Amino acid sequence: MTTTYAPFDPAAYLDSDEVIAEYLTAAAEDPNPEVFLCALGDVAKARGMAQIAREAGLGRESLYKALSAGAHPRYETVNAVLHALGVKFTVVSAVGERPDPR
Repeated sequence: MTTTYAPFDPAAYLDSDEVIAEYLTAAAEDPNPEVFLCALGDVAKARGMAQIAREAGLGRESLYKALSAGAHPRYETVNAVLHALGVKFTVVSAVGERPDPR
């Protein structure tokens, strides 16, 4: 007997501002920057890629390309997408989370 699974699409579960914020926060904490860009793409897909591209001042194809695997989008592009999604970066102190270098 062979078991088949449907592909997992995280965009289907990104249905509230709180869930989206938690998802992006967790992705931003990963040391691999592609994880965050992929998550940003998932959120843009959940909200409507064409609408987010328009609100970010990008073409839809440009947005897909900027958030594709291996892409290196400019900060301005990422910031415009975050703004279009209604979220923002927040910087907090990591003191206490890092091991003491002594």
